[in-house]
Amino acid sequence: MDYIQKTNYHYRPKKGWINDPNGLVYFKGYYHVFYQYCPDFEIPWKQPMHWGHARTKDFLNWEELPVALYPDKTYDNNGCWSGTAIVKEDKLYLFYASIYSPEGMNEFNQTVSVAYSDDGIHFEKYEKNPVIDHYPSEGSADFRDPAVCCVDGIYYCVMASGNPQDKAARLLLYKSKNLLEWEYFGILSEWKNGKYTECPSLVQADDDRFLLTVSVCPLNKEHYFSVMYGKLSNGRFKTEYISELDKGPDQYAGQVFRDYKGRNILITWIPGWKYEGYAKKDIGCMSVPRQLTLKDGKIYGYPVEELQHLLKDNDPCVKRTDTGFVIERTNREPVIYKGEINDLKIIRDAYIVEVFVNKGEEIYTVLL
Repeated sequence: MDYIQKTNYHYRPKKGWINDPNGLVYFKGYYHVFYQYCPDFEIPWKQPMHWGHARTKDFLNWEELPVALYPDKTYDNNGCWSGTAIVKEDKLYLFYASIYSPEGMNEFNQTVSVAYSDDGIHFEKYEKNPVIDHYPSEGSADFRDPAVCCVDGIYYCVMASGNPQDKAARLLLYKSKNLLEWEYFGILSEWKNGKYTECPSLVQADDDRFLLTVSVCPLNKEHYFSVMYGKLSNGRFKTEYISELDKGPDQYAGQVFRDYKGRNILITWIPGWKYEGYAKKDIGCMSVPRQLTLKDGKIYGYPVEELQHLLKDNDPCVKRTDTGFVIERTNREPVIYKGEINDLKIIRDAYIVEVFVNKGEEIYTVLL
């Protein structure tokens, strides 16, 4: 498989390492996608993480923009890690995990910092960063990936963390009246027998229901991506519907945002950490945007309408069987699906395939 070939619909920068989508937002006529980025290397951790930046009006044609965040302050000298974006009073705010390491020491102090912009391209860091400078006792040193939203005039920040004493992966909640001063509000949600969570997102999906997504890292098991609909009550998320929607296996760190049309849109990172160094050039890219919907008690994910003309009924890499289908992968085990298929749609783009089963009841994201 030629992994150097260009993808057409799955965004990736012209050069450099790319991972988690960050700061998904609609601002001043464009959809903005930020992402974890090493601009000078095709593999991670050769330099501290930056925030790369691209924008689009139609999810088909992408404009790569200048780097949005550099790790150029003492409090983020070891990287500007994942986070989210929010618009307030015609200004765009980026919330990110600011990682500090004392010189000569292999330590990582994970805090939350903010940058803001009037034009959505040039960003200034808040002079009083970090705005959250330490994890609470219910968390741990794994304390990152702030997800910010506004509910009835109150701002909430969801933090990915865990607690080794309780052996729980957790999402922690903070609240604020002004986006800059935060108070701890408690445990939003937790998973027993877990190490930590990563890359959450929280959006208000309708009048009284919220959509919460998170990558959960259990003890002694593979991570998995969870999508939940439920209600927010006194700082706790009450799950009503849940799905491990994107079965991967070649994706990670999905993030959801709500656009001006009222759509809840999910974008994930392909292919995930397993394939660091798999090819000569970084093969990471963004998935196609999927609209999340709740139908008859099930959570569905399907390409946004702007991309639905790309869907095909078949592709040479997807072999139908009597019991489902098989997706062959280069030098790795095939992806095997067994189950009833009422509808099967495929998006193929160079070395990436995304398969949508039964109108998006399940998604298989595969690096070929």
